[in-house]
Amino acid sequence: MSENQLPTAWSPRPRRRDVLAAGAAASLAAGSMVHTSRAAAEESRELRLGVVGCGGRGTGAINDSLTINSGVKLVAVADLYESKCAGLVKAMSKAHPDKVAVEESAMHAGLDGVKRVLDDPRVDVVLLTTSPGFRPSTINAAVAAGKHVFAEKPVCVDPAGYRTCIAAHDAAVANQTAIVTGTQYRRQVNYRGAIEQIRAGAIGDIVSVTTRYCSGGIWYRPRKEGMSDAEYQLNNWMHFIWLSGDQITEQAVHNIDTVNWIMGANPTSAYGSGGRFTRPSDSEMWDSVSVDYEYPGNRLVSFMCRQIPGSAGENSTTVYGTKGICHIGAMSSGSRIVNPTGVTTWEMAGSIADAYKQEHKDLIDSIRKGQPIVELKQTADSSMVAVLGRVAAYTGQRVSWDFLTRDSKLDLFPRDLSWTGTLPPPQFAIPGKTKLV
Repeated sequence: MSENQLPTAWSPRPRRRDVLAAGAAASLAAGSMVHTSRAAAEESRELRLGVVGCGGRGTGAINDSLTINSGVKLVAVADLYESKCAGLVKAMSKAHPDKVAVEESAMHAGLDGVKRVLDDPRVDVVLLTTSPGFRPSTINAAVAAGKHVFAEKPVCVDPAGYRTCIAAHDAAVANQTAIVTGTQYRRQVNYRGAIEQIRAGAIGDIVSVTTRYCSGGIWYRPRKEGMSDAEYQLNNWMHFIWLSGDQITEQAVHNIDTVNWIMGANPTSAYGSGGRFTRPSDSEMWDSVSVDYEYPGNRLVSFMCRQIPGSAGENSTTVYGTKGICHIGAMSSGSRIVNPTGVTTWEMAGSIADAYKQEHKDLIDSIRKGQPIVELKQTADSSMVAVLGRVAAYTGQRVSWDFLTRDSKLDLFPRDLSWTGTLPPPQFAIPGKTKLV
């Protein structure tokens, strides 16, 4: 299929009650005996993988899975562009020649590529690595299709997507569909070690946390002649909030997820600020956001993210306790605890490359054991905490967790998205003018 013959439609997001009904029906249809026999069968047979989203993250995710897992094979791929499908298959065929068997008919280009992969009876596990705005609907569709899922972070960019994810989580638990998400720090040894130390009381009671994800600029793809609004925004997805959720949601969610993990709870409210200084004129992104999150127990989290060329970078989380301080460095920086006099009392190194692979091993192992991991809710919560901070900063209001998760009507996904369609012109948020919906 050539790029000028792309299928043009994408189904709108399902209603929550439809997702719940589908999950309940799937659970009743399966039954405990079927679950037992399915687990026994999957323990020994080859598991076949499909990838939806063949860019850098999709290529990295499938490479990690094929590298660390035995008894798996890539059999189907999908992307907006046929060339991206071919590029991923070529790269994986070279790296893992015995683990790739993708026929030309199983390379699907266009907006409906995900449906074609999910309709493929050969596919057992689907890796969802498209732009985040599609994540809630594609996860839900995968669960309804009975596929096991690896979903990149974030898993939602607005309250409507969050509710879809929560319903999909429940449906996955009911029909024993595994869902592992791309929050690799949860599987990085120095992060896990630091959390264990905090839980054991090594720094006393948690008083506050600071977390930073500050870096230089990020990519931007200019509009090419002949592109429709939809194609341009999909191709330049980072800069449109319905697709990326802005930096705080798309990138800094890693740090927010770490904080949620440390606190063992969601925040009660957020109050934030920020702005834009260096973004292209048609980008909806801000380039800096600062948020104070209040967590249960009157514990304050000071969060900051920034993408400004030439500015000083910092990517870390620091937990302040009554008996010490825990420093958790991002990437492979390691973790350490110091006592009130500044003496290091504990430290641990960690490898992010190993963590990236471990999430895929845990997924496949859980399927084979018949004990599928379903961790969608925890990542949906963390994604929604990022959205909470963004909405507070965008509107200039103090926003509560309860309002955003229960009452907010914010739903960013276009209702009638088509490849050749028009979309509203880009518009960035202005505090005091942008309304809390």
